[in-house]
Amino acid sequence: MTLDRIWNGWRAAYVNELGDRPATQGSVFTQILASGATDEEANIVHRGRHVFVILNAFPYTSGHCMVLPYREVGNLEDLTAEEAAELWPVVTDAVKAVKAAYRPGGVNVGINLGRAAGGSVSEHLHVHVVPRWTGDANFMTAVAEARTLPEPLAFSAEKLRAAWPSRQA
Repeated sequence: MTLDRIWNGWRAAYVNELGDRPATQGSVFTQILASGATDEEANIVHRGRHVFVILNAFPYTSGHCMVLPYREVGNLEDLTAEEAAELWPVVTDAVKAVKAAYRPGGVNVGINLGRAAGGSVSEHLHVHVVPRWTGDANFMTAVAEARTLPEPLAFSAEKLRAAWPSRQA
């Protein structure tokens, strides 16, 4: 049996960008924060005092967002007390927003610490919040190395902003 491959061209650009990025430039997240882009342009969903939430530019599913400190830090143990104290409540709010906006069957929450653990931007700690559904596109990733997304990132960002818990109070 021969498997067909579905073209997934964005992945090569992503992998090449990771390898080509000079260390002095800072992480992609640091670059986004320094770019002067609006939250809408950068797909930033929420800003707190020490951490913020941004959509993953290469999401596993629609609504896949990340919670991270403004400060570029790679390890949990290197967070300041203030960053650490704010991080988990904002992750919890992101889970609430994902559940309200997407009504998934479940949610994956995870951190890859270090490149060997799968951290593609290991110099800037980030917590993934990924909505999941029974029978979702897992087979596409496993079989075709591709993902199917039914909505553009800007639409996902607006849905999460509208569902953010502080807006519901």
